[in-house]
Amino acid sequence: MTLTRVQPFRLCGALLPARLAGLPIALLKATALELAILAGHLLLYPSGIVQERRAAPPPPPPDAPRLPTRDKPPVLLLHGFIDNRSVFVLLRRSLAQHGRQHLESLNYSPLTCDIRKAAELLGRHVEEICERTGHERVDIVGHSLGGLIARYYAQRLGGDARVRTLVTLGTPHTGTRVVPLADAHPIVRQMRPGSDVIEELREPAPGCRTQFVSFWSELDQLMDPVETACVDHPDLVAQNVRVSGIGHLALPVHPAVATAIRQALDLTKPAADTPASADGLTVA
Repeated sequence: MTLTRVQPFRLCGALLPARLAGLPIALLKATALELAILAGHLLLYPSGIVQERRAAPPPPPPDAPRLPTRDKPPVLLLHGFIDNRSVFVLLRRSLAQHGRQHLESLNYSPLTCDIRKAAELLGRHVEEICERTGHERVDIVGHSLGGLIARYYAQRLGGDARVRTLVTLGTPHTGTRVVPLADAHPIVRQMRPGSDVIEELREPAPGCRTQFVSFWSELDQLMDPVETACVDHPDLVAQNVRVSGIGHLALPVHPAVATAIRQALDLTKPAADTPASADGLTVA
């Protein structure tokens, strides 16, 4: 995996024409991978329907070494539309193997019809995590709609006080036009360009303390246009990470993406120390 620093936003769309020559073969490979991931996910899906059981960790023995006072914050994983926590099985394992001791997933109901309500539920869950773990802030990784719910919470409901870093994977930050027939579902309509929710996220957000890292792919079939998966807001500290050669379902599964997510979380600095013009990363 090669990480190359590029300027965000300007390249987010400009890179596409240069890659068109190799697109058909790349698209076929990405589609085949998507189908394989979908088949595997359908097998795992039943295991993730039940909400995760949460219990306070047992107290350490008296002779156990004390953790550093600034140990890594909890990570909360938030799935996409009509999905559940089973989508994060591989990512969760990767994060746990590299030092993330407190990992949780939140299932929101497939009957959820409003991003704002889902963001309020997320906020209550984040408060409960902070109270239970003693941490003041958490990191969130959201796939697709999950990233949009988490962004609404951080940007519009004061959640930036609790969310240190928000990583989004294939999230339609400015709305997606894909699958028009799905507009029968109200939450899909909220993910359309120009919806009330999308317009709210365009509004000023001065002083937002959450740092945003958005992963996007030029082969993401559910993002139309693909640039919608990039965060482009003058008040937000954001990095855009281009992932080459994979589609929407592969983003929370691909090992290169998991490595880049870990790097993004581990390199997070206090918001006051991070310039608003932070460079993005390209995963090739």
